[in-house]
Amino acid sequence: MQLPLDLGGGSPRPASDPSPGPASPGPASPGPASPGPASHAALSAALEAALIRELCVAFERENWARFGERLKAPVIALSDSQGRLGCWIRAARRLELSRWLVCERPWPEVIGVLQHEMAHQFVDEVMGVVDQTAHGESFRRVCAERGIDGRAAGPAVAADGQGEVERALDRIRKLLALAGSPNLHEAEIAMRRAHELMLRHNIEAAALPAERSFAVRHLGDPLRRSSRVEVEVLGLISRFFFVKVIRIPVYLAREGKRGHVYELTGTVPNLEMAIHVHAFLLATADRLWKENRRDARVKSGRDRLAYQSGVVRGFHDKLAAERDDMRCTGLVWVGDAALDGYFRARHPRVVTRQRYVRTGDPHAAGREAGRAIVLHKPIEQGPSPRSPRLLGG
Repeated sequence: MQLPLDLGGGSPRPASDPSPGPASPGPASPGPASPGPASHAALSAALEAALIRELCVAFERENWARFGERLKAPVIALSDSQGRLGCWIRAARRLELSRWLVCERPWPEVIGVLQHEMAHQFVDEVMGVVDQTAHGESFRRVCAERGIDGRAAGPAVAADGQGEVERALDRIRKLLALAGSPNLHEAEIAMRRAHELMLRHNIEAAALPAERSFAVRHLGDPLRRSSRVEVEVLGLISRFFFVKVIRIPVYLAREGKRGHVYELTGTVPNLEMAIHVHAFLLATADRLWKENRRDARVKSGRDRLAYQSGVVRGFHDKLAAERDDMRCTGLVWVGDAALDGYFRARHPRVVTRQRYVRTGDPHAAGREAGRAIVLHKPIEQGPSPRSPRLLGG
C-alpha cells in the first residue's frame, strides 16, 4: 500500500552554524505585518539557543531544496518587533523572525516566513537586483518558481471566489447527511451518489482552464507517534478525496522538541471533506473494534491495530469498487495537474514510502466490517477544518 509522502530530509551535508559575512549596502526589506500584539512568555536561554540552531537547520534544508544551495548562511536572530513577522536586513546580512511567530504559531507558518525572507535574500545577493521595490517583479518571480508564499502572513489559504464550488459541495453535504439514515439501503444509495458527485465535480474542475487556488491544513499531534491505522486512513484520503498528503517535520519551540505532522493540500471544500473523513474513519474503526471484540477471529487486545487496519482497508475496497463501477459511466479520475504542480512547488524534494501490512484473522474481520461502512455527515454544516468533529459511522 502506498502511504503519504515524506518531506525530503534536508541538506545532504551536516547542518552548520551560520556565520556573518561582509555587509552588503542597501535598505532593509519590509516583512509581512504581524496579526496581533505579542503575548508570549520569554523562552529560557537554552530553549532560545536550541531554537536558533533549529532555524539554522531549516535554513540549510530550504537552501538545498529551493535555492540550489546558492545562498550564503546569514545571521539568524529573533526580534521583538510587533509590526512584522520576519525581516531580511541586507546591510547586516541578518534574517530576523518574530519571537511571537516562533513561539505562538505552528512551525509550518514559521517555515513559510523563513522562505519568504530567503527569497528576499536571493533577490539581493544572488540576482543582485537593487532597482525594484521589496516585493517587485523579481521577488514575485522567485517566489512563484519555488513554491513560496509571497505574502507569508500565515498559513497558505485559497483565494476568494469559491461560491460556485461551495454550492456544488453543499449538495454533497446534503447527500452525506442522508447517508446517516437508519435505512441501510437509502444510506448506501445516498453515499454512492455523494461519491459520484464528488468525483464528477472534481473531474470538471480539474479540466477547467481557469486558475484555481489551493490551501493547506495540518493534522496530528507532533509529540505522538502516528499509528498504522492513521497512516492508512491518510493514504485512503490521498487516493479518493482529491487532496495531497505529506508528512512534514515540525519543531516545538517551548518544549525544545522535534516532531511530525501531516500536511493536506487541496481546495478548501476538498480539505473540509478530507478532514471529516479522517475523523470519521478513526472514530468508526475504534467503535467497530469495541463492538466486535467477541468475534472469534479476534484473540486479544493486541489485535486492535490489525483489526482497525482491516476496517480502513475494507472501506478502501468499497470506494475502489464504486470507482470501478463509475468508469462505466465515463467518470474516470486521471488526476489534477494544477494540484500536482502546486504540491511539487511547495515540496520540491519528497520521497514515497511503501508499507506492507501483515494480514491475518483480525485484519480479515476488520476488513469485512469496513466494507459495510457508510460515510455520512450530520445535517448541519460540516465541521471546521481546524477542529474536526469525531463521528461514528
